[in-house]
Amino acid sequence: MSAKNLATVTNELIESYGNTAKNVISAYRVGNERAIALVDQSWANAVKKTGTRLSAEVRGNALSVQKKVTAAYAKGVEVTSDSADQAVNKAVELAEKGVVQVAANASRFEKATGVKLKPLAVAAVPAAQAVTKVAAQLEVKSSEFATKLAGKKAKVKVATVKAAATKAAAPKKARAAKVAAAPAAAAE
Repeated sequence: MSAKNLATVTNELIESYGNTAKNVISAYRVGNERAIALVDQSWANAVKKTGTRLSAEVRGNALSVQKKVTAAYAKGVEVTSDSADQAVNKAVELAEKGVVQVAANASRFEKATGVKLKPLAVAAVPAAQAVTKVAAQLEVKSSEFATKLAGKKAKVKVATVKAAATKAAAPKKARAAKVAAAPAAAAE
């Protein structure tokens, strides 16, 4: 396995944190959906329990109002979670571009200042890799939590084991192919 450079490891870390954030957003979305279903069921049971003490019209109005409130709340959850997903995507994209740009300008900095950055970058890689491993474990746990909360297979991101080093972050499609490898690697 070839040695990874600091920019690659940093971009892996950024992507892992982005995936963890998306898992938290997924848990928020699913948790609110479950809460909505519980409130709807409780409200319907309460209205049903009143029986003939309330007229059919009042019971119908109570259920209608509850459906409207639920729909508005559900729309709010959808909008906020979709917006949060977009914000995470943009933040990850900008952070990764920033790392690539800093790496590209490192030689200019070295020429301008006479300070050699490569030895420092090489020395920082093991620490960055250690942090990335911890972030990957957090990513896996957040994925497990979101899936458990959903009660079924949720649309969540999980950490992956990266292949050989590249100058830019690995393509997202390559990450998807390696999804199954992460839990096994984390267990070892």
